[in-house]
Amino acid sequence: MTAAPVIAYPIADRLYLSITDRCTLACRFCPKTLGSMQVHDYDLSMDHRPGVDEIIAAMGDISDYSSIVFCGYGEPTLRLKVLLDVAREVKRREGHVRVNTDGLANLVNKRNVLPEMSGLVDALSVSMNAQNESVYNTHCDPALPESWQAMLDFLAQAPRWVPDVTATAINGLDGVDIEACRALARKLGVAFRQRELDRVG
Repeated sequence: MTAAPVIAYPIADRLYLSITDRCTLACRFCPKTLGSMQVHDYDLSMDHRPGVDEIIAAMGDISDYSSIVFCGYGEPTLRLKVLLDVAREVKRREGHVRVNTDGLANLVNKRNVLPEMSGLVDALSVSMNAQNESVYNTHCDPALPESWQAMLDFLAQAPRWVPDVTATAINGLDGVDIEACRALARKLGVAFRQRELDRVG
């Protein structure tokens, strides 16, 4: 008998929710691209994409967590309605919601979805991943044209609707200039966080 797919998994004082395995990027540094669905002790392989009720049941009691984080080996905004419905329940319980995202939700959905996040999402962590389009395309291999510019536009617009917006980039990737990424984030009016290669959580 195979183990049930992991939907909710704790790391430190945060509870992470894996709601999809789909993504429009194929980042060369992503464990999924390299053939692994493992995060810490958790296997995030999916045999189906969980519905709202299943995700809420998997969360259980969230009162001990500092944040509920939408993050797995897929882009959570590809299931935007599910994400927002679950976030609404988290907010009803007075929880904190963070979405770790590639920042391509507006491009994928062909509209500005940020107003829909207002009041439901407290924080966005957006994977900038590079200081320019060439380095971004090399490492992220986007399926959709104009992904780099769409991500930058999303970052620039996000603070109007979400109070805490942070761009991230990974230290240790070839050609990625962390200080240039930090300066770009500052220019866009958002915070910046340096991540380390192969470190999750």
